[in-house]
Amino acid sequence: MYRTALRNLLAHKGRLLMTALAIMLGTAFVAGSMVFSDTVDQATRNSYSTSFDDLSVMVSDPAASASGGFRGQRSSAELNEETVAKIAALPGVAKTRAVVGDFTGVADKQNKLIGPAWSARSANFVPDASGNDPRYPMVQGRGPRAAGEIALDRKTAESGGYRVGDTVRIAINGPAVNTQLTGIFTTTDPMVAGGGSLTLLDTASAQQQLLTPGQFSSIEVTAKPGISAQALREQVAPVVAYSKRFTVQTAEQLRTEQSTMIARRTHSLEQVLLAFAAISLFVGIFIIANTFTMLIAQRTKELALLRAIGAARAQVTKSVLAEAALIGLVSAAGGLLVGIGVGAGLQWGLKSVNRGMPTGSLVVSPGTAVTVLAVGVLVTMVSALLPAVRASRIAPVAAMSSGDQPTTPKGLRIRNSIGTVITVLGLGLIMLGVVSDHSKQQFIRPGAPLAAIGILILLPVLSRPAISLAGPALVRLFGTPGKLARLNAVRSPRRTAATAGAIAIGLTLVTAMTVIGTSVTDATTRSVNASVKADLAVAMSNGHGLAAQVPADIAKAPGVTSVSAVTSMNAKVNGNPHTVEGLDADTFDQLVKLSMTAGSADALKQGQALIDSGLATSEGLHTGSALKLTNPDGTETALTVGGVFENNQQLSPILLANSVITAHNPQPFIVRTLVKGTAGATRALKQAIADATGNNPVIVIRDKQGMADDYSSTVNAAMSLLYVMLGMSVLVAVLGVVNTMAMSVFERKREIGLLRALGLDRTGVRRMVRLESAVVSVFGAVVGMALGSYLAWAAVSTLSEQLPNISTVLPVGELLLFLVTAGAVGIVAGLWPARQAAGTDILHSINAS
Repeated sequence: MYRTALRNLLAHKGRLLMTALAIMLGTAFVAGSMVFSDTVDQATRNSYSTSFDDLSVMVSDPAASASGGFRGQRSSAELNEETVAKIAALPGVAKTRAVVGDFTGVADKQNKLIGPAWSARSANFVPDASGNDPRYPMVQGRGPRAAGEIALDRKTAESGGYRVGDTVRIAINGPAVNTQLTGIFTTTDPMVAGGGSLTLLDTASAQQQLLTPGQFSSIEVTAKPGISAQALREQVAPVVAYSKRFTVQTAEQLRTEQSTMIARRTHSLEQVLLAFAAISLFVGIFIIANTFTMLIAQRTKELALLRAIGAARAQVTKSVLAEAALIGLVSAAGGLLVGIGVGAGLQWGLKSVNRGMPTGSLVVSPGTAVTVLAVGVLVTMVSALLPAVRASRIAPVAAMSSGDQPTTPKGLRIRNSIGTVITVLGLGLIMLGVVSDHSKQQFIRPGAPLAAIGILILLPVLSRPAISLAGPALVRLFGTPGKLARLNAVRSPRRTAATAGAIAIGLTLVTAMTVIGTSVTDATTRSVNASVKADLAVAMSNGHGLAAQVPADIAKAPGVTSVSAVTSMNAKVNGNPHTVEGLDADTFDQLVKLSMTAGSADALKQGQALIDSGLATSEGLHTGSALKLTNPDGTETALTVGGVFENNQQLSPILLANSVITAHNPQPFIVRTLVKGTAGATRALKQAIADATGNNPVIVIRDKQGMADDYSSTVNAAMSLLYVMLGMSVLVAVLGVVNTMAMSVFERKREIGLLRALGLDRTGVRRMVRLESAVVSVFGAVVGMALGSYLAWAAVSTLSEQLPNISTVLPVGELLLFLVTAGAVGIVAGLWPARQAAGTDILHSINAS
C-alpha cells in the first residue's frame, strides 16, 4: 500500500503542484518568522554583550530622565557629587563613574532628525588624566570640554555629513542649540548599534541641559579584585537608602534584566509573525483538503479495485495519509529553504527602516528545522484526514460500476445542521456581547471564532443561492459561457465552498480591521473637532515632555492670542492611582470645550477639580465631593469636585489648574501646549511657533487634523502591517483557486470536449472557466466582507469606553475595491486553467474516461 501511495504521488505530481506550493508558502512563513526572530535576538544579545564588562554595580535614578518617567515627578533626593564621593570611599570600590544621560536629538543640515527619536541619546564625556575617555575613543578630534562643544558617534556624523569643526544643531525639549563638533568617536553602545545616535557633552553642560546642576542619572561602580558584585552591592545599598526610588543592581542582574527584555520583545515579534503564518496555513488546509477530495473522486475505480483485491479500509486510509505525509515533508523542506530567504528579507526590511539595527549571520536552529518539517507534515495529514476516511468508505462493487461518487444528501444534512448550530451560537454570543453593558469581550471573544467556523461549514449550502443570484447577470453579459460558468460553480457545493472559504478567511480579517480602523479614525476626528478649540498643538514627537519655557516662548510669538500648557502627573486620588492633567485656568476655556453634566468649568479657576462622568460613576463622586490628592513628592492636597464633564478622549479624567499642580511639582511634565491664533491654523502661525521653539526638529506642530491623525497613527500602522502580512494568505488562496480550477478542468475533460463538439469555441471555453473562477472568488469575498463587517461592528462596541462617541463606519470605497480586486484575482487565477481547457483535443477529450 505504501508503494502504491508513492506511485500515486509520482503519477499525480502535476495535480499536486499547487498544493505543494501552498504548503511550502505556509511553512516558509513559519520558518522565516523563526529565523528572523532568532537572528534579531542573537544580534541584539551580541550588541549588549559588552555593555556591562567594566561594571560591578550600578545605582540608577529612573526619575532623573525624561525618558524614564515624567520629568519633575521626583523627590528632592538626587544622585549628586556627595553620593558619588561616599560610594567611592567604600572599601570594596576600585573606581566609580558618574553618568548623565537623556534624550538629545541631532539635526542634519536640512534640520531633520538623524535616526529615530526614541534612540537619540546623550552622555557626559568623562576624561581621564590624559584627557581621553576610554569608553568613547576618538577617531577624529577630541572630546567636549566646555559649553557649546559636542562629540558625535561615527555613524551619526557620517549620516549628517559632519566633520570636526562643523556647527551641529542639537535638540532636547526646548529650542534647538547650535554647537561645535570637536570630535568623532567609536562606541559599542547597543543603542548606537541599534540605529540610534549618541552625543557627548561635558559633564557640567550635560547636567545643565538634561537634568539639574550637580545631578547624575546613574553611578557605575567597579569592585576591587577579590570583591564579588553581590558583596559590593551590599556595601553600596545603604549609601543610597535615603531614597526608595534609587535602584542598586549588579552587572549580572542587569544582564539578566536585559536578556529578559530582549527575549520578551523578540518573543512578541515572533508570536505576531507566527500568527500570520498560522492564518496562511489555515487557508492552505482548505486547498489541501479540496485537492485530496478531488483526487480521490478521480481515483474512485482505482481505490475500489484495491478494496476488491483485499485492501482493508484502514489500509486505504493509511495509503492516502502516507501520500499526504510525503507531500507535506517534501513541501516543508522546500518551505524551510524559502523561509531562510524570507528571514533574510525581513532582516533587510527591518534594517532599511531602522538603519544600524543590530544584524548578524542568519540563525537557523535545529529547533526551527524540526518545527517547520513537523508543521508541514502535520497540517497536510490533518487536511487529508477526512478525504482519506471518505476513500476508505468506497464500496468495492458499487464504486467500480461508476466513476462518479455523488455527495450524499445525508452528509450535507449533517454538515448543515452542525454549521447552523455553531453559527447561531457564535452570532448569539456576539449579539449578547454587543447589548451587554459589561463584560462585552467575554461574549464576543468566543463568539467571533464560532461564527466564523459556522459560516465556513455552511458555505456549501450558501453557495447555491448566492451564486444563482448572479446567474441572470452572467447570462445577460456573457451569454452561454456565463450560464455554463454559473452551473459549474453550483454543481459541486463542497468544492466551491472549499475554494471560496480560503478567500473568505483573508477578506474577513482585512475587512474587520479596515472597518475598525475607519471607525476609530472617524471617532477620533469627531472627538478632536468637538472638544478642541485650539488651532494648534505643540508637542515632542518622541513622547517626552516640553521644556518649561516653551509655553512662554510660544505666547510671545506673533499671531498667538492664547496659550495653555497641558501638564500631567501620576498621582493618587482618594488612594487610587490616576493620571492628572493640568490646564491654564485663565485660558483653557478658549482652547478646549468641555461638555459639562454638572457644576461649572469655571470651578477650575477656584482651584477645584473637574472630573469626567466615567470617574464620577465608578467612584461615586459628584459636585461638592472631597478629593484627597497625593502628589508625587508624597504631600497631600485637599480638593473639591467643582464639575463633571462628559468623557473626553483628549483629556485626562481629572483636570486641575496648572497652579495647583506646580505648587507641589515645580517642573511638571508638559504633554503639549495648546495654541489659539488670530487667524486660525495658518502657515504663518506655524512658522512663528517653529521660530519661537528654535526650530527644534523633535517638536511637532499639529493642526486639528494632525491631532486626529496622531491619535489614529497606531491603528493605521497596525492596518498596514496586517495588509502586508495577510498578503501571504491571499497568495495561498489564489493558488487554491488555480488548483481547484485546474483539477476541475482535468476531471471535466470529456464534458469540455463535448461542449467543443457542440459548437462552443476556444474563446467560449476560456471565458467559461475564467468566469467560474471569478464567480467563486467573488462569492468568497462577499462572505468574508459580510462576516468581517459584522465582527467589526461587535469589536467597535467594545471600544465605547475608550471612545464614547464611536460608531461603526463602513468604508464603502475600500469594500468595493476589495470586491473588484477579488473578481480580478479570480480572473487572473483562471487564466492558466482556462488556457488548458481551451487547448484540449476534441476527439481525445470525448474518448476520455
